[in-house]
Amino acid sequence: MSSVMPQPETAPIVACTISRDVQNFDLLIEDMEQVLGESWGDLGFAEALAFFGQPEAAAMEFVALALDDADEDNLVLMGEIISQAKARDIKVILIAEDVTPASLHQLLRQGADEFVPYPLPEGELQQAIDRVRATPQPLPVETERTAQLKTGANKEGAVFVTHGVAGGTGTTTLAVNLAWELALLSTSETPSVCLLDLDMQFGSASTYLDLPRREAVFEMLSDTESMDDEIFGQSLLTFEDKLQVLTAPADMIPLDLVTSDDIRRVIDMARAHFDFVVIDMPSTLVQWTETVLNAAHIYFTTLELDMRSAQNTLRFKRALQSEELPIEKLRYVLNRAPKFADLGGKARVKRLGESLDISVEVHLPDGGKPISQGADHGLPLASSAAKNPLRREIAKLAASIHELSEDQAKAA
Repeated sequence: MSSVMPQPETAPIVACTISRDVQNFDLLIEDMEQVLGESWGDLGFAEALAFFGQPEAAAMEFVALALDDADEDNLVLMGEIISQAKARDIKVILIAEDVTPASLHQLLRQGADEFVPYPLPEGELQQAIDRVRATPQPLPVETERTAQLKTGANKEGAVFVTHGVAGGTGTTTLAVNLAWELALLSTSETPSVCLLDLDMQFGSASTYLDLPRREAVFEMLSDTESMDDEIFGQSLLTFEDKLQVLTAPADMIPLDLVTSDDIRRVIDMARAHFDFVVIDMPSTLVQWTETVLNAAHIYFTTLELDMRSAQNTLRFKRALQSEELPIEKLRYVLNRAPKFADLGGKARVKRLGESLDISVEVHLPDGGKPISQGADHGLPLASSAAKNPLRREIAKLAASIHELSEDQAKAA
């Protein structure tokens, strides 16, 4: 009587590596075999996207996305792989060799759960796998980070506005970092600074501070007549327990969707609860620009030392004068101002002021690459480039504003 030996069952595939060529990551192969035996597979980048649509993907616990500097041109594809994996509740461990911090930050923000450098440190892959397998469900971010405002507050906070006469003049950089420097100067136990991003189409304060855009903002702006302390507080997000931020809405909306009355109510509510309110404006003049200008204590107008800024500044000034608006509140801020020893540049600034009949009171130096890098990482300059000359000038500006506010409070 013959007998048939039973065939061993194939181990279920619970993980896979995804790379351009897994042979470039031989240490990863060794660690995957050591940790998972034969319970893993390997896919190329394009194959991975097709695999996620197959039934076998339902059993997958995690993927190890391996890339090096040659893959940085395909970050969009990498991000799509991460998004597809997360949509199917598959954890993503990022394995990277010689990849720039900005690229790593971008992929981690898109949903990668863990990062392990390559060559792999001893036992680090096992620890990363253990962490993703044991990751608890996070608490809702919005619930944890929204503001709890006191009913009936009436601080009558000071309002400072930033408005660029052209794109790229540093308006949002000034608004975000001015607000943060004011928050750092505060001795109050509760946040006393509020940043309002009123550039509702292209506002990027949320990006500069790594905060999510939320539907609550649109809902609040859509019905400001019903807005109370609680609704306004729920539309704000807290940055590092010191700064409250009203981000731009999640979707681009027409600038005329809100009225002057809507904006007035929002500013009045912010002033009632905070000592300082910083507003980042769209460069476009809208029907409620007048409302913001009238509410402002100082209206910082950013420009650069070029022809487009000069022409737009002149048009901006004439537009306000034609409506008999308080242009005395304008404070002109020169972005990328000439250095101390640049006598030719200083002469050009003087001629610019004379030709436009304005006084350029604030000079912000060119901070270089650290400025855009800090913005990409979602960090204010005080955290990402504390010694940068631009950060120092904004800190001085915030200190002068804070000191003036304290002197006025004492006089009152």
